[in-house]
Amino acid sequence: MKKLTNIINQFTLISIFISFTFVFQSCEEKAKESTHVPEHEPIVEVEKPEYFQLRPEVEKAYGYSHAVKIGNDIKISGAVSMDNEGNPTAIGDFKQQMKNCYDDLDKILKHYGCTFDDVIVENIFTTNMPLFLENAGYRNSIYTKQFPTGSWLGVKELAIPEFMIEIELEVHKSE
Repeated sequence: MKKLTNIINQFTLISIFISFTFVFQSCEEKAKESTHVPEHEPIVEVEKPEYFQLRPEVEKAYGYSHAVKIGNDIKISGAVSMDNEGNPTAIGDFKQQMKNCYDDLDKILKHYGCTFDDVIVENIFTTNMPLFLENAGYRNSIYTKQFPTGSWLGVKELAIPEFMIEIELEVHKSE
């Protein structure tokens, strides 16, 4: 009986040893598979930003670029109602200031071969939300197919006290 117990113990030990060997080999194979480095790394082209200035002297003085294009995406800084020297225009006339903003934004969009149909985000900042809401219908003549996403934000003030509205855009230009 002792001999049979010894044989069973030896058999059990051998079985455990073989099991550990297979488990250990399996773990080594999985480790090799997970650390495999492909022979050829994919080449990723990095798009360089393309900057655009609508009013170079004004933008340099204030420290911004009016638009930056990277790949198919364009970010357009907030447009305000100003002349080429940076002076406010249409002072006290909310609707005309709004129209002036959209006129400048249209120039920038055209520079990149885009229209308002390519706009995906429009954020509007205003010092007078009730006046904006009275004139918001004007946007129907700008966005004739669909409206972009965005926010309407009432703010205490803009860069120059006479500015009543500022509109910034994000654009995606389809190929």
